Amino acid sequence: MPTEPAAGQTIPSPIEPFVVATPLADVEELRARLRRTRWPSGIRDSGGFALADAESLVRYWADSFDWTAQLARLQQYPQFISTVDESWVHFIHIKSGNNTAPPLLLLHGWPGSFIEFLGVIDRLRDKFDLVVPSLPGFGFSHAPSAPGMSNMRMGDVLVSLMTALGYPRFGVHGGDIGAGVATWMARRHSGRMIGLHLNYLPGSYAPARTSELNHEELEFLDSVADWYAKNGAYGHLQSTRPLTLSYGLNDSPAGLATWIAEKFHEWSDPSTPISLDVMLANVMIYWLTNSISSSMRVYLESSSTPLKFETGEMISVPTAFARFPFEISRPPRSWVERGYNLVRWTDMPHGGHFAALEAPQLLADDIQAFFLNRD
Repeated sequence: MPTEPAAGQTIPSPIEPFVVATPLADVEELRARLRRTRWPSGIRDSGGFALADAESLVRYWADSFDWTAQLARLQQYPQFISTVDESWVHFIHIKSGNNTAPPLLLLHGWPGSFIEFLGVIDRLRDKFDLVVPSLPGFGFSHAPSAPGMSNMRMGDVLVSLMTALGYPRFGVHGGDIGAGVATWMARRHSGRMIGLHLNYLPGSYAPARTSELNHEELEFLDSVADWYAKNGAYGHLQSTRPLTLSYGLNDSPAGLATWIAEKFHEWSDPSTPISLDVMLANVMIYWLTNSISSSMRVYLESSSTPLKFETGEMISVPTAFARFPFEISRPPRSWVERGYNLVRWTDMPHGGHFAALEAPQLLADDIQAFFLNRD
């Protein structure tokens, strides 16, 4: 993995191959930490991730989880590091072999990683040139050392990455944080984009209200407010105190795993459960790259770049929205149409917030239909 440049040095500019590798000592040290977990006392079955579930998760991670097998799977995908604006971005890059295949950028969210898209990649690799980055501050991408890496800034960085790869125009798909980054790309670089595909509406999205809200829109906004009141403490904390939170999560693998596993459990469709091995492989990316702090900071940075639209302002890029039934927010079509040039709408039969993991075939089919089958 690249190392931090010394003061005054520049990072080498070529795009370089990258292989995910883990020293055995790091894995053994992790297991030792897990086995020394200091568990809380008092009430243990309410107010958060239940102790019995936490103990089971940590025990499995320490004694049964096969990171070697997960590592072998990751190494099957061609990966690279590219210098972008004096930092580096890690990404998977797969060319379809078809000179007419459109380039497609797939953007993950928090607490996910690039590995969310492996199942989608397998289904789309013959149809698109695929670029699947670790967002700046996530995983194997560079952790910014200065403030300002908001969702808007991430969008600029990834447009530069696509330029470096020789793609003047491209499509983008995003979920969670990736949906906000993708929307900013469409807002600031519309001429570069052939289409925008989303499975999540960015939380800061605020279209201009040029007409009275209908009943569906009012109900939706009430449901969002209710969800954040009951479940949104994590977001408020990460928007205001990500550094303080990171001292515990960065030092305790049990703390990190339960903080992430709680979201995977609560935000997923019970009928499309995410395997424990896949979820822990995702947690391993955060642990081994020491990136939980820099990943959470996007919440703080992005609070200064909300997606608030002025009167008459809309995303002009043709947009598709795939609405999954167990997503944490399910906007009505009319609310999305207030701010996006919506040309495709799909109500999915199952799946939740982690659509690429829960329903990769549904998501891949919708992406393909939008980008390849439009008139």
